[in-house]
Amino acid sequence: MAEDTNLEIEEVSKSKSKLIIIIAAVLLIVGAVAGYFLLSGGDEPVETLADAAAPTSSSATVGIALYVAMPRPFIFNVPGASRDRIVQIKVQLLVRGDDNEETAKKHIPLIEGTLLSVFSMTTADELSTSVGKETLRFTALDKVQAAMMDVEGNKVIERVLFTGFVMQ
Repeated sequence: MAEDTNLEIEEVSKSKSKLIIIIAAVLLIVGAVAGYFLLSGGDEPVETLADAAAPTSSSATVGIALYVAMPRPFIFNVPGASRDRIVQIKVQLLVRGDDNEETAKKHIPLIEGTLLSVFSMTTADELSTSVGKETLRFTALDKVQAAMMDVEGNKVIERVLFTGFVMQ
């Protein structure tokens, strides 16, 4: 009976020593990882929320990016090699600053008319490729910027974005 008690005490002390070694190893690894991250930080200052909220001088002059959605999608027919197609394009305009946003909203009929004239000059074969869609988007941007330059004296629109494109 005394031997059974001795065996249990030895087994308990062996399991406790194994547990202590495992805990020490885990703490050592955690400490090494924490030390690595603390010491390997770059020389750049940490950006806080207050720094992110304060506009920089370059963004203050340019303005924040705002999007002006066209009130309805453009639906039009385009000729194709085998048959005519119907195309629907949803458009949004990227502008910088509140002033340009208001100017773009004020001139939506002019922008819609300009976009329709550009869209009507394309074919279904051109619109079936991604290169053709990008070309149409860049042509639309050039024409809209030219129209806004004539009316307002500045381009106002930074980008023309196709947010929906369906061709049947």
